[in-house]
Amino acid sequence: MTARRRGGPPSPSLGALELFESEPPPPRRTESRSASRAARAVPPPPERDTREVREAPRRAVYVEEAVPGATPGSAVSVMALTATARDVLEGAFMPLWVRGEVSDFKAHRNGHWYFCLRGEDAQLKCVAWSRERRRIPAPPDDGMQIVALGRLTVYPARGEMQFSVTRMEAEGDGLWRKALELTRARLQADGLLDPSLKRALPRYPRRIAVITSRDGAALRDIYAVAQRRCPSVEIVLVPAAVQGDSAPESLCFALDQVTRWGDVDLVIIGRGGGAREDLWAFNDERVARALARCPVPTISAVGHEIDMSICDLVADLRAPTPSAAAEAAVPVQSELRERLRMSAETLRALAAERVASARTRAADHSRGLALGAARRVERRRLQLESSGRRLHALSPLATLDRGYAILRTVDGRTVRSVEGLQPGTHVEMVLRDGTAAATVDRVVPNGESTSPRAVAGTES
Repeated sequence: MTARRRGGPPSPSLGALELFESEPPPPRRTESRSASRAARAVPPPPERDTREVREAPRRAVYVEEAVPGATPGSAVSVMALTATARDVLEGAFMPLWVRGEVSDFKAHRNGHWYFCLRGEDAQLKCVAWSRERRRIPAPPDDGMQIVALGRLTVYPARGEMQFSVTRMEAEGDGLWRKALELTRARLQADGLLDPSLKRALPRYPRRIAVITSRDGAALRDIYAVAQRRCPSVEIVLVPAAVQGDSAPESLCFALDQVTRWGDVDLVIIGRGGGAREDLWAFNDERVARALARCPVPTISAVGHEIDMSICDLVADLRAPTPSAAAEAAVPVQSELRERLRMSAETLRALAAERVASARTRAADHSRGLALGAARRVERRRLQLESSGRRLHALSPLATLDRGYAILRTVDGRTVRSVEGLQPGTHVEMVLRDGTAAATVDRVVPNGESTSPRAVAGTES
């Protein structure tokens, strides 16, 4: 019996154990069995050497000693035994699905998951290596009923049989729903799902970047709708994988390319319909964060109308299909022309209305200015007349009209006090209707007795 892996060469770690048999035949039975097999395979020769017959038991002993582990002298190591058991076990069982209840789940810091699958009367130790976790949407919870795809193997270092899991599904959509809720909670905590962050789409985009598969139907649908609605809008393909293990990294790289380029007005990311596993790349947290970092408005168009992804929640607009995304992004050219025509007519009407209104306002202002100027002139005239009357009341001429006279010296100085007069001083009296020359006869200050004043040499 040769222990080999299914579909491959013998394990190089076995060495001499390539001939190991789990139940080596006892020495005496080996000879008889060998003899019987030889008898069945080749008819006995007509003449047999007696010396050859005597050597047969000795050759059986040599064969027994050559089998590893058949004797104490040919004992095998524990590592060789467990490695051989692993090869036998892996070769005997193809990958298969196993159903059970998760218990004792532990997530190691190196990324591996360790847990048990329990049935009613048995349990099976399981491991999910970190390299296989990308195919599993979320870690299971203790007590969750799951089905796991994997293969039986033996961990040689401990000699324990374990089930190496490559895929895992919970009953219903438990794991997928849990993965979505965990991702959504993390994005919600960072504020990436805040409705106030949603940006308005440009009304008249000049260039639109489409992130999807080069060979998918989504690109053809978007291009056909854009050509039908407005052929002048440029559609730029940024190719990316939209399903499979490499899809999240490919989508993130495409979004980073658009961010570095920057010469686009709008981004559409999506693909056509498919199974849940096919659309799962658009639920990846890395893709959602890269989409949130995009500097221009984004539209997510993943699957059909019933399909909802994390990218749909992060994008500025969620379109049920790629065709609907194109219709939301690209305006209809004929409608645009009609809108422009109506806008031109509206502008002409508004211009004419404003010109007429301006003319009316100008005429009103002109009449108002004329009336205001007339009022100001009349007000100033009245003010001047009032000021003239007040000035005339204060004028010396008005005083002369009341019978008073102004006394001046011959050199024209007004005499305001008797202190500047001496008897015999010649003075001039200014009256309302003329002047008169006079000579001072005497000067009597206030408070002194006076006699009738005599004025000599009066002339008129």
